[in-house]
Amino acid sequence: MNLGRLFISVCQSFCHGHSVICFFRLSTCLQSAKHRSYMLKNRKQANRKSECDAVGSDCNKKIEEKSNKKATAFSSSSNSMKPSRKGLRKEPSHNDSVQKEALNLHAKERRRKVKEITPELDEGELSKLSNSKKRKVEQQTKVAPSSEGNLLESIKKSRLSTAPSVEEFSYNKNRVHLLSKTESIRENCQGIIYWMSRDQRVQDNWAFLYAQWLALKQKLPLHVCFCLVPKFLDATIRHFGFMLRGLQEVAEECKQLNISFHLLVGLAKDVLPEFVKENNIGGVVTDFSPLRPPLQWVENVRQNLPEDLQFVQVDAHNIVPCWVASKKQEYSARTIRKKIHDKLPQFLTDFPPIVQHPYTSPLKAQLIDWAAAYASLQVDRTVKEVDWAKPGTAAGLTRLQSFIKEQLKHFSTDRNNPNKSALSNMSPWFHFGQVSVQRAILEIRKYRNVFKDSVDSFIEEAVVRRELADNFCFYNKQYDKIEGASDWAQKTLKMHSKDQRSHLYTLKQLEDGQTHDPLWNAAQLQMVHEGKMHGFLRMYWAKKILEWTTSPEAALQFSIYLNDHYQLDGRDPNGYVGCMWSICGIHDQGWAERPIFGKIRYMNYNGCKRKFDVGQFERNYNHKKLTKPL
Repeated sequence: MNLGRLFISVCQSFCHGHSVICFFRLSTCLQSAKHRSYMLKNRKQANRKSECDAVGSDCNKKIEEKSNKKATAFSSSSNSMKPSRKGLRKEPSHNDSVQKEALNLHAKERRRKVKEITPELDEGELSKLSNSKKRKVEQQTKVAPSSEGNLLESIKKSRLSTAPSVEEFSYNKNRVHLLSKTESIRENCQGIIYWMSRDQRVQDNWAFLYAQWLALKQKLPLHVCFCLVPKFLDATIRHFGFMLRGLQEVAEECKQLNISFHLLVGLAKDVLPEFVKENNIGGVVTDFSPLRPPLQWVENVRQNLPEDLQFVQVDAHNIVPCWVASKKQEYSARTIRKKIHDKLPQFLTDFPPIVQHPYTSPLKAQLIDWAAAYASLQVDRTVKEVDWAKPGTAAGLTRLQSFIKEQLKHFSTDRNNPNKSALSNMSPWFHFGQVSVQRAILEIRKYRNVFKDSVDSFIEEAVVRRELADNFCFYNKQYDKIEGASDWAQKTLKMHSKDQRSHLYTLKQLEDGQTHDPLWNAAQLQMVHEGKMHGFLRMYWAKKILEWTTSPEAALQFSIYLNDHYQLDGRDPNGYVGCMWSICGIHDQGWAERPIFGKIRYMNYNGCKRKFDVGQFERNYNHKKLTKPL
């Protein structure tokens, strides 16, 4: 059989059941056939050549015409790769066995090449990679260096390698916002104060570091003051208990560093200026929160401090300071993302350590009666503290290490599944400032070459979305009201505010999880009993409150109250923006118009069923199972 016919036969056999076969895939199959016909072909060509030499150029023309006909036949057969199945049914022949052998050789060659590309993985792992694309990164066998061992010790070494202290560190002054008229420290003063508020930790704290830098530069003692108010918004003993236990850790660490910690009971405007005057303080540093009450505290203190005293604010919560990231309210994550990422090289640096302070204050800190402070709180004590989240920086970093080791690899694929353990659950420590978000990012991004999708997703949520929330609350003073929504959202909500609701529930019914929707009830019970609702369900939860209450205003009020009262990370810019996104379309766009929601994005029970096993979640959180009182 000549080469052309053999090739057509192989093509027809190989294409059985397939619609298209590429020529390069057939090349391997032809190797054996070419080898067998090579000698015969050469002999025939030699005979023809000798004949042509005898009869002249006419013979050469005939051979060329015959060769062209073969080429045309080859082209036609390769372009029409759909022979009938009936025509392909025939008895096995020698050519079939040749073809089979060639295909086997081709398959072995492909497997060999794949192994050369991924030599670390065996055949079983290769099969998993091809069958589950979403886990292609997680199947790798590489392990980043700090996933084992003690993360706390690793971080300590990292700080010391950055600089011995903040004195030897190039501090970025763009983090600092001057609040007073003077930039100088008062002469003959007796110390510097860090007024701690939102960021309740010692290390990895830019406000604390700046205060120590000032104190070291002026050779002065350093004090830390925290002003404990008897109540704050809708916070309960669950929140105050978590905070006070974290502050106990801060006080002990300050003592070891020769830094005085003072717990001042009362509103800051009443107790802090008096402390400054009595103890001849030369400068005050405080941290930053974009919410109305803390901003008002800062303004009240500023008005009551001496005019010749330096008073500055440092954004120790965001990686890129809020007033640096943007000078205006941003429309969405899309508009702020590039602004933040462009500034990360400047601000996403490691921290130097807070060191043993060399200047001792003659003012000794009073012994703090933590039990008395706990008893003095005027808050709801029926909402009990939770067991799963231990307060303090050490516990928060331990939780971070556990997330990196166990959940990070699943974060990108499973974070929206409430039945999967894929979230960091770091929000309580982030909210109270017991762990720095910047520290978490510094550690997690070390794994980007291993879990790229998960690391990028975490950075999007922990950096871009969090800082977008601070941006909204800082530049929009009505961040918790319908009036704070975009014009299109206010208009559409008003147009549909009188639409008939299929169900109407009171605040008490919602609080107790007594609705017709078992998924919503399960989410509410998770929040009430554990102090944290899964992030995906927070959206569904808030949107259903809009659907089941008398007006958008009532829905927003109820959702914020329930969030702040039970969520351990409540009263946070993220919480306000979450409710405003769900009910008022903040940082979102208009969607197809429908009753009640208008153009606000809609979510329903069936949509959740397509995302995860709703029944499993409902079985985990229901009234029969959660009979233990709060």
